[in-house]
Amino acid sequence: MPTELLFRADAYQNETMATVLAVNERGGIELDRTVFYATGGGQPGDAGLLVAAGGGEIAIGTAIYDPEDKSRILHVPLEGQTAPAIGDKVTARLDWQRRLKRMRIHTALHLLSVVLPYPVTGGAIGEGDGRLDFDIPEGGLDKAEIAEKLNALVARNADVTESWITDEELDANPGLVKTMSVKPPRGSGRVRLVRIAEIDLQPCGGTHVRNTAEIGPVAVTDIEKKGKQNRRVRIALA
Repeated sequence: MPTELLFRADAYQNETMATVLAVNERGGIELDRTVFYATGGGQPGDAGLLVAAGGGEIAIGTAIYDPEDKSRILHVPLEGQTAPAIGDKVTARLDWQRRLKRMRIHTALHLLSVVLPYPVTGGAIGEGDGRLDFDIPEGGLDKAEIAEKLNALVARNADVTESWITDEELDANPGLVKTMSVKPPRGSGRVRLVRIAEIDLQPCGGTHVRNTAEIGPVAVTDIEKKGKQNRRVRIALA
């Protein structure tokens, strides 16, 4: 039975009641539904707690997709935690401040891909910071100029919404995909699109804020040369 991914419908839902379906040999806990984002697309899996009906807590360090079945999510407990029993009812509760920082920086990275309209060869999201790698020919990039343009987009207070298209519609519109190394999540027959008003539209399975105003000021902290045509641009929440 696939895990119900509540974060896909509402990235701001920070807890839910759930039932333990399985615990694998490594301690990964499978629930019937979850608010925990699982590692993917450059975004780390969420941390938080599973709280039992009696008040006992299991600290979760991350969430991942089951290697044998990508439709299921495993909640990975920190070392030394006591595994729940199958059938237990728990409250899955996020480390919300950590998730919110990731939502803000992830949305900012979408805007960065507009400021620098080049193919994206990689990326990562951290705790209030992140980076994108671009396939850019030789030529200087100015941190101050990029930051100015990026913050101008943030200040437009643009709504961030989502919609869905079929795999076939995505195949017919390959220009929607900006990332060369990370492919949009597929396999269910449809693909999720994230739109930032009239600024940006691209496939993405991650979590984002509802409006760019929630990102706040962003700094460009570093630009690294990673190869002849590869530039790594790092940003951080100010």
